[in-house]
Amino acid sequence: MEGQYRRRVRYKGTHPKRYEEKYKEHDPEKYADTVEKVINKGSTPAGMHLPVMVGEIFHFLQIQPGQKGLDATLGYGGHARRMLEQLQGRGQLYALDVDPIEIVKTRERLARAGYGPEIITVIQENFANIDQIAAAYGPFDFVLADLGVSSMQLDDPCRGFSYKVEGPLDLRLNPKTGVSAAERLKDLTQDELEGMLVENSDEPYAAEIAAEVAKSLQRKNPIQTTMQLKEVIERALSFLPENGEKKELVKKTCQRTFQALRIDVNSEFEVLEVFLDKLPGVLAPNGRVAILTFHSGEDRMVKKAFKQWKKQGLFCEISEEVIRPSAEECRQNGRARSTKMRWAIRS
Repeated sequence: MEGQYRRRVRYKGTHPKRYEEKYKEHDPEKYADTVEKVINKGSTPAGMHLPVMVGEIFHFLQIQPGQKGLDATLGYGGHARRMLEQLQGRGQLYALDVDPIEIVKTRERLARAGYGPEIITVIQENFANIDQIAAAYGPFDFVLADLGVSSMQLDDPCRGFSYKVEGPLDLRLNPKTGVSAAERLKDLTQDELEGMLVENSDEPYAAEIAAEVAKSLQRKNPIQTTMQLKEVIERALSFLPENGEKKELVKKTCQRTFQALRIDVNSEFEVLEVFLDKLPGVLAPNGRVAILTFHSGEDRMVKKAFKQWKKQGLFCEISEEVIRPSAEECRQNGRARSTKMRWAIRS
């Protein structure tokens, strides 16, 4: 009958090229065979996010049915789904995400899997405001914060998170608030941009990139798209000798530059600092928290905060060494390689 279904968009050739036509990327869980093949090759299926260090996280959290927990960074919902499995229908999971686009998809995805409001409460909120969440719903027996950007955001050209595809240079986790990365570049001085690249991503070519960005803007050549920024980076590194290593150096520099801009645009270090300051106050006695970081700056902040709270007696135990994913997980999921996990237990 008319109106019961919508015919899939047709495209030229054997494979869709435009992201909006890539039907598998928009609903990858429908295509289990394709997903399995991609994972077995050591890649993340486009449109999906593979949860990192699942075994290590849940070995530590020791979630029990009837407990109350907080997933501070819901994302695709991979970790949340495993938390819900361990709750076995008893207790409640509260899940936060600042992204208004992905949170809707994840709520629907979890509902289709049988997890509705009777067991999970999904809230669009920045995890810097966990004190407000705890005042309404806490304290929590367990907390997880995965600080990595979600693969779905990286894969969608419209979000501007990746240098690999053309898209607006946005990089905002919540595109409805704040300024885009393109606007931010216009506001930064050359010295400020250089300092930001060093602080946020340890970029060794920060001076050259900042100088080339300034030169481009002075010539009235706006940097409004991901490809335009990539081209600026390539020009900044044009002094490097043409050899087999240059392509990899350019790639790594693009990754670090986009990371630094994303951290700046979303005030990620400032938000993390506020989250860590409030963390002891949202945990129940003997409550457990695990945090996954993907950048040395983040890890240093978590390590420092955990040590401080233990010294003050608010945490009775913390991880003395960083925990890393196994070699097997890194082989299956390349995006896990930079992950570091730290944990703590509330007194």
